[in-house]
Amino acid sequence: MTAAKTIGYRAATALLVALALGACSTATMNAVGTGAPESEDALYATSPANIASLTDVVTRNPNDPQAYNMRGTVLGEAGRYDEALADFNKAITIDANYAQAYANRGLVYRQTGKYDLALADYDKAIGIDANYAVAYLGRGMVYRAQRKPALALADFNKAIAIRPDNAQAYYNRGLLYQGQQQHGFAIDDFSTAIGLSTQQAQPYIARGLSYLAVNNPKNAASDLDDAVTIDPQNVQAWTSRGLAYERLGDKERAAGSYARAMNIDQKYQPARDGFGRVGGKFGQAYQAF
Repeated sequence: MTAAKTIGYRAATALLVALALGACSTATMNAVGTGAPESEDALYATSPANIASLTDVVTRNPNDPQAYNMRGTVLGEAGRYDEALADFNKAITIDANYAQAYANRGLVYRQTGKYDLALADYDKAIGIDANYAVAYLGRGMVYRAQRKPALALADFNKAIAIRPDNAQAYYNRGLLYQGQQQHGFAIDDFSTAIGLSTQQAQPYIARGLSYLAVNNPKNAASDLDDAVTIDPQNVQAWTSRGLAYERLGDKERAAGSYARAMNIDQKYQPARDGFGRVGGKFGQAYQAF
């Protein structure tokens, strides 16, 4: 291997590591691939009009814990975490055995980095309902964030045993395997997640990264083509696609992919580095991206 090829390979490997770390930080998925709470209650639009409508329900039913839980779920999805916590606290005050409210409050704590409080709430939800898959999934995600893979794996396995149709559980278990370099297991789980929920970009991105890790850029490129079709504003998808085509020797498609990523986020260094490697004569052609 020549010095130039060695440098290029090392640079590409460093990019793969950066992208994989990004994938591991993306632990949830929904219909548009941007993340979703684990609760089945989180099916409602976060528009001000819908929040106002839910507020009217709360006003007319001040002693209904479900009303507070539903509004709290929507407030949490909207990023209004303090208000969401207030609603979940009220729901729990009214009904101390409301497992969904504990799990939803745990989600807010997890999203705001308060892992000990999140674990306490997930433990409480599981104590109330030992077959509540959502709580095992959420707790597993906390354990994965805390770098406790054995505990995370046990919770993801339990969530899957209870709800074998839960795409998020397979996806998150796949991320756990990917972080441990067990790419065969990761690919299997991402494939199951894709089969259960075909319009999610994140499992395609994650599986593409694992295919790259096992030196299968052809399958990676196919997955990443699907990912950018599903979510064309996903900077990680375009950058990963660039790496896949770079590995295939298709510098034109690689440069185009990196350029699209930079158009979404000009400061995204993995895309800038990738474009720097393959841009060359294509640089001017892709200035418009």
